[in-house]
Amino acid sequence: MKKSAFFIPLLAGFLSLAGAVAGANAGTLGDIQQRGELRVAVQTQGPPFSFLNKNGERTGSAVELAKLMAKEMGVKIVFLDMDWDGLIPALLSGKADVLAADMTPTLARATKVAFSQPFMIVGPVIATKAGTKFVSTEVCKAPGTRIATLFGSTGEKMAKTLFPKGEIKSYKGGGTLLLDAVKNGQADCLINDSSAVAGQAAGYPKGTFKIMPELLAKDPLAYATRYDSLDLLTWVNLFIDQTKLDGRLQENLDFWVNSTKWKETN
Repeated sequence: MKKSAFFIPLLAGFLSLAGAVAGANAGTLGDIQQRGELRVAVQTQGPPFSFLNKNGERTGSAVELAKLMAKEMGVKIVFLDMDWDGLIPALLSGKADVLAADMTPTLARATKVAFSQPFMIVGPVIATKAGTKFVSTEVCKAPGTRIATLFGSTGEKMAKTLFPKGEIKSYKGGGTLLLDAVKNGQADCLINDSSAVAGQAAGYPKGTFKIMPELLAKDPLAYATRYDSLDLLTWVNLFIDQTKLDGRLQENLDFWVNSTKWKETN
């Protein structure tokens, strides 16, 4: 009787601990498997990473890699279209499991979300409308120059230092807002990631813009999860490693980012 009296609470404690461990192990990956879908926050219009093609279908570099993630998980994918400044809030609110965009993992952003290892390296560039007096980065530094930046981007922060005498004009949203501002004369120069500028400029007639050749910095791009989803973050890092090794990541970047081949079919 004494052994039984000792054994029963011990067993109950063990089962309680096992249940807690099992619950902890379920995590975000378990939630994704249970619901059968991976929810991904993407930028509404941000070619070549995320955009709607001529058939109204969402595609782009980050989108196609996210589709591949879902396929490897064996679940469906659901995209949540957000403006740039809505991406992190969508993740933090639990609406999305993963943030997939051309986002730089800064220290400030990392106080809110957990970033994966980089999947590529880019850098901000200056672009202007072709045929204007703004023919170089140095000319764009002239006092009073109107500089278009994306609200909440690393380019916005850099512009304040790089163009101390310029007029910084921040645009909320994404896609071709900055290019349109320069093209329509609302701004003189723009600063944005090289991959985004090249991809978006491909949608205009050739020669519309002059893109400066020099990278102003070298920035990594990464996916993001919540800090309570470290199991998912570990999986995403493994996914990046695996697709690097088997060539699928480079194949994606060569098509979507390092060329304009995607324009021919999208």
